[in-house]
Amino acid sequence: MTKILFVCHGNICRSPMAEYVMKALVAQAGLSDKFFIASAATSREELGNGVYPPARRKLAEHGIPCAGHASRQITLKDYANFDLLIGMDEENLRNMRRVFSGDPEGKISLLADPWYTGDFDATWRDVNDGCRALLQEFREEIM
Repeated sequence: MTKILFVCHGNICRSPMAEYVMKALVAQAGLSDKFFIASAATSREELGNGVYPPARRKLAEHGIPCAGHASRQITLKDYANFDLLIGMDEENLRNMRRVFSGDPEGKISLLADPWYTGDFDATWRDVNDGCRALLQEFREEIM
């Protein structure tokens, strides 16, 4: 099973959007049993909060539920527990490397960077395109 963690600043917009988009894509592909997908924050600012309303609405427009989400902060254990840790912008990558004391196993990568634009259409496109490309990479590895 491949374990993927999407990470953004507060875990209320971009990373949960990527989490739920990826879960939906994996389910559509009939591969849910092959993946564990989650999301987290680099900061403590939004701990316990649900998905930000504009992001929740954008997911709902595409028939993707996100009920029950509660923001959480990354921990050192996440590095050991996940195979791939995907930051949503360069600042997230820096903070992730700080928490994880670097990236000795090469698990950290970047997905998108629509930081603070407020443009959830652009964020949706970036996240959706990135998740589709990621799933395609895994499909190629599986086959």
